[in-house]
Amino acid sequence: MLPEVNTILYASDMGQNMRPAFRFAVSLAIKYHSKIVMIHALEPMGSTSRAMMENYLDADQRRRLQQEGYEYVRQDMKKRLADFFEDERAAIAGESGSPEVEVVVVTGQPAQVIVEEAQKRDAGLIVMGVHTDHSFGHKLMGSTTRKVIHNSSIPVMVVPVSPGG
Repeated sequence: MLPEVNTILYASDMGQNMRPAFRFAVSLAIKYHSKIVMIHALEPMGSTSRAMMENYLDADQRRRLQQEGYEYVRQDMKKRLADFFEDERAAIAGESGSPEVEVVVVTGQPAQVIVEEAQKRDAGLIVMGVHTDHSFGHKLMGSTTRKVIHNSSIPVMVVPVSPGG
């Protein structure tokens, strides 16, 4: 029996060349009548920034500022992802239908967030783009992509994308 792919988790780094990977995810979603969950992971604040805040702000101020900052960035990223999808919807208007797309922005280490959200949402497939820049004759695969492939029990489709998108 073939596995069902009712949900496709598309992991976005918001890079300029994400369109081919997203179009691939949309193509699969249309073919298999699947929903797409577009996810972006916001990395936690770095130790240097945290240390600077600790030097100048009390715990309540830090907590409030951090929450407000993350919420602002989260809303901005959700809007950017939604706008991106609307732009792409026009490009795929000739396709037979348009899949349901949910935009999700989560704070955490990207690879861990991608794997956890895929499991939580019962995704049948994870789609990620990978740069095809060559260095010393080898294709480079980002550490996030490698970690997702290594840690996921859900199939991961890696779509090569060129620097120009």
